[in-house]
Amino acid sequence: MRARTRDFIYTIDDLFLATTSYLHPEDRIISFLRYIPDSQGERSKNGSRYSKVDTQQAYQFIKEKYPEYLFDSGVTGEKMMGVPLDKVSEILRPENRLQEIIANPDNELLEKVVKVSDFFHQEASIDYKYMGVSGSILPGLYDPQVSDIDFVIFGLENHRNAVETFSRLKNEPESPLKGISSEFWDWLYDKRIKDSSLSIEEFKWYENRKSNRGVVEGVLFDILCTRNWDEIKGTYYGTENQSLGVLKVECIVTDALASYDNPAVYKVDDVKILEGPELPVDELASFTHTYAGQVKEGERVIAQGKLEKITDKSTGQSINRLVVGTTRESVREYIKLKDLEI
Repeated sequence: MRARTRDFIYTIDDLFLATTSYLHPEDRIISFLRYIPDSQGERSKNGSRYSKVDTQQAYQFIKEKYPEYLFDSGVTGEKMMGVPLDKVSEILRPENRLQEIIANPDNELLEKVVKVSDFFHQEASIDYKYMGVSGSILPGLYDPQVSDIDFVIFGLENHRNAVETFSRLKNEPESPLKGISSEFWDWLYDKRIKDSSLSIEEFKWYENRKSNRGVVEGVLFDILCTRNWDEIKGTYYGTENQSLGVLKVECIVTDALASYDNPAVYKVDDVKILEGPELPVDELASFTHTYAGQVKEGERVIAQGKLEKITDKSTGQSINRLVVGTTRESVREYIKLKDLEI
């Protein structure tokens, strides 16, 4: 039973979870709870109502009602969330959902999804089969008046092409996809930044430069990256992770091809430890969309997060990865340029 990042899992317990990994144990799919049944919930589908939950609410709900969705990963040494295979009712796939929408865009929001897909097909020459839509639209738990569009591009090179194309055309008068307009900034900042890691001015600067988020006829969209199936390597139990503590570093980014992936990965060099144990760091990884595409090759950056040693069990070789976004809110964890003057 295959599942990859951006898929959703609908379970026999009437729960919707977002897949958060490319690799999974044999008995379950690594995923995180997003929507729960709730008679007073703000989302509806087929006559039933649901509520969206944040990180704390998700863990509390699962611990109290469905503890079988938690397991000892054997990789990170911590409890993780994942759907046991016998609890899977359906795997919802972004690429299939997009094809349904293209065939029948039955409201204005879904018509805008089609406009986004047409843009990348026509302007970036990306085949529709390498596109999809995730987020609340995937399980059908969206509000046509307020929901945004989590648009997915499959393949690392396809995604880089999509972002570069949008960056080049977003300010053109005839482009249907535009850069973020002023009325969205406060809302986006409050949604993404839960501490003082970035000021709103810094946040706006990074987001404008990344060009992985924009507006289509008044609706926000994200350009999300998911690997093609042939880009997914390894096995879930092929590595062992060891926590090495909290670290703050200064370093230079040497490779950012996978910087929009989940996790977003940056290879680094010339590392200086600013706070924490004097240990080597080989790469940075962000599990939060906030720091995807944040920095580029050749740039000197500051990062703070939790350091993990990842060991390949078959070869015994290991790397040290500084992880940002160990919770969805990413409090006191960040990646940013060392010298940014706005």
